[in-house]
Amino acid sequence: MNIGEARAAARDWVHRVGRTTEGYLGAYLSGSTTALAGHSELPVGTDVDIMLITQQPPAGLKPGKFLHRGALLEVTDLAREAITPADRALGNYHLAHGLDRGLILDDPTGELHRLHQEVAAKFADPEQVRRRCTGIRDKIDAALGALDAGAPWYDQVTSWLFPTGITTHLLLVAGLRNPTVRLRYLRTRQLLTELGLTDHYPTLLRQLGCEELTRERAAHHADRLAATFDATAAVARTSFFFSSDITPAARPIAIDASRELVRRGDHREIVFWLVATFARCHKILAADDPALHEELAPAFSDLLADLGILDSEDLRRRGEATRACLPELWKVAEDVMSAAVPGYDGDGRDTHP
Repeated sequence: MNIGEARAAARDWVHRVGRTTEGYLGAYLSGSTTALAGHSELPVGTDVDIMLITQQPPAGLKPGKFLHRGALLEVTDLAREAITPADRALGNYHLAHGLDRGLILDDPTGELHRLHQEVAAKFADPEQVRRRCTGIRDKIDAALGALDAGAPWYDQVTSWLFPTGITTHLLLVAGLRNPTVRLRYLRTRQLLTELGLTDHYPTLLRQLGCEELTRERAAHHADRLAATFDATAAVARTSFFFSSDITPAARPIAIDASRELVRRGDHREIVFWLVATFARCHKILAADDPALHEELAPAFSDLLADLGILDSEDLRRRGEATRACLPELWKVAEDVMSAAVPGYDGDGRDTHP
């Protein structure tokens, strides 16, 4: 399937199903596929992200991932107030990129097209880029400073993992790139390579603990995750916000795409998603099959051990180390902004008259 066909499937779902959502206002595409040409092949393990805009904040869990006309879609309900006025969208690093791209699937009121024009006009404004980056830096610092050693182990790992992984988003957003989820480390490495800043990439891997991870060990962990994933998908009953990520339909993203990256030699770049998926599986298993949760726990522990994580104290120390290196990462972000953002002078001042 090519990108154009996948987008057609997304548009068909919006017209058939999305429009029936209470308070529906429109829909647009977000995520990694927005940067791909319509004739290009849909990469293995890639879903199509749809932002479904509603008048009021959505109730319950997001629709998540599912197959439609052969394409794996991921639908997120988003209240109108989250993206309007335009200044609000410009300050939200998760939302600004998709609105800047302007791949609108349906816009019965015309508001999404107007919003896209406003966001696109200021998306690369130095002040707005720095504002988004500052928000990311502060988010990392706050989250890693509030780790809860009393939470279940899988939740502790998740609470450490995601703000640690957001260090990549700091650089991607500084470079006007999509702050992707699964491929965040790969995309950041590519950005730094393009800008001649590759010397800084090991710092990101070091915070995660995978700088020295071998391809063989990454392949081993991917295989063990596959077994955990399949066992979890077979027994899952309790609904979590990420539940649609742990289903047979989503297996190409969690397992197949990771194995493909290992085959290509991008094995360190899969570690974030391996840990995230392991933790999500064990959260489900703890709720729906505690015995299986205990049986499969050693595979999760084995991966974490390879990252130097054995207990809560290790998470705390690693989190503090990442917080301590934020000034260094901010300097890298400044270098990225200076190279990628027109008019950025290196200290946040707009050099345009």
